[in-house]
Amino acid sequence: MKIVQSLTENDFIDFIQSTDKPIMVDFYADWCSPCRMQANIFYEMANDLKDRVIFAKVDIDNNESLAYTYKITSVPCIMVFKGGRVLQKVVGLSTKAELAEMLIKYV
Repeated sequence: MKIVQSLTENDFIDFIQSTDKPIMVDFYADWCSPCRMQANIFYEMANDLKDRVIFAKVDIDNNESLAYTYKITSVPCIMVFKGGRVLQKVVGLSTKAELAEMLIKYV
């Protein structure tokens, strides 16, 4: 499996329900400058925590129904899922420390 999985409307639900590990999902858009900055931090975290957390990305422009379902009104938006449920959500550019703080209680 890739270090960060790209998800679409077709595989999202099955993917987030497929494991007991926490899944951190980055909802982003290609045109979004803060999203590109967030991607570097996100990939760094994915590399550091690949054995304990699953990381995935969703392009909101190509997966509008997911953006609507999860009420994504601004990007970047990072959500933590476990057992198919949303546990936490943060909107805007986040530091590595802030993202680690989100995950610590679920690992």
